[in-house]
Amino acid sequence: MKIIIAPDSFKGSMTSLVASVAIKRGILDVDPLAETILLPMADGGEGTVEAILSVSGGKRISCQVQDPLGRKIEAAYGWIVEEKAAVIETAAASGLPLLLPEELDPDKASSFGTGQLIKDALDRGAEKIILGLGGSATVDAGTGLFQALGVKFFDENNRELETVGGRVDLIASMDATGLEPSLAAVQIIVASDVINPLLGKDGAIAVFGPQKGVKQQHMSRYEKGMRQFSALAANTMGRDKSAEPGSGAAGGIGFLLKTLLDVEFMSGLELIVERTQLEKQLDGADLVLTGEGRIDGQSVFGKVPVGIGRLARSHNIPVIAFAGSIGSGIENLEKEGILEIMPIISGPMELQEALLDGESLLYKAAKRLMNILKLGKVIADDK
Repeated sequence: MKIIIAPDSFKGSMTSLVASVAIKRGILDVDPLAETILLPMADGGEGTVEAILSVSGGKRISCQVQDPLGRKIEAAYGWIVEEKAAVIETAAASGLPLLLPEELDPDKASSFGTGQLIKDALDRGAEKIILGLGGSATVDAGTGLFQALGVKFFDENNRELETVGGRVDLIASMDATGLEPSLAAVQIIVASDVINPLLGKDGAIAVFGPQKGVKQQHMSRYEKGMRQFSALAANTMGRDKSAEPGSGAAGGIGFLLKTLLDVEFMSGLELIVERTQLEKQLDGADLVLTGEGRIDGQSVFGKVPVGIGRLARSHNIPVIAFAGSIGSGIENLEKEGILEIMPIISGPMELQEALLDGESLLYKAAKRLMNILKLGKVIADDK
């Protein structure tokens, strides 16, 4: 029996690689002869570096950068020597997991640290940068990232703004002539499954602002500031990218990437599928196992398990997904190729306990699944 193991991370509990190994252990405990292919997945957010390094080789490079609030931290990115390629996650230096809930501060939070990671990769001689957008704690429209790369922003008195954060409304002018020149020769692939524009009801502030700490009563101020800054950037650079899909990704980082650089946007999942050669690995497979922390009816909008389900369905291979929690609307997922959704929790449990024990719970769930499949085969053979 050939089984493809391709989960996303179980956010707050385990990475996609840890999840893959847990599933494999559960399978082999029941069927030691099963052939298992581990292909950890990601969507451009958390786990993108690990997923790519697991199939491409390479190593992690650690360097000191600023977290969203300007504090010094150690953050890492992936480095693939043969390709001279850096794999960088926005979340590593500018992510929500770096802040406690009470520390969320959209006015101050900056993407400067992500720019520092990019600068380190450029200094290392990078010829390709894969930048995963996802999980940022910022609504700074990427101003911090580009400040770290030489772009300057000024207030109405022509004073340079040291830190912009979410106060993009204070920007009266910008100067991109100091932008790191080596970027011009680098291939930049932006991995993101966010297709939102920068502005409006589907934009960066309206959709993602609340999770970054934007209070309901302040939404209009942030939206107005973002609209004002996008017009300024468009006027300065001679092109308006605010309405393009993906410009609202990572608090507007997508917008400034599109405005200042020649970048290629790509679905995060499609990128990982391509790098892992998942479609080729499906040849001869009997079953695909995927999963993530929560699966519900909204999973059809760019979530990894549904993407895996659709791909496997085109090859007539059944997919079973593990989930930490299951919400409403899952009845719609069968037509997306997911035959069954299996909770990893076998009984009542506090959320924090489940998060801490995720690896063990997933391992046991994989064992239960294999025992069910084994029993089904016995029954079928008896008939």
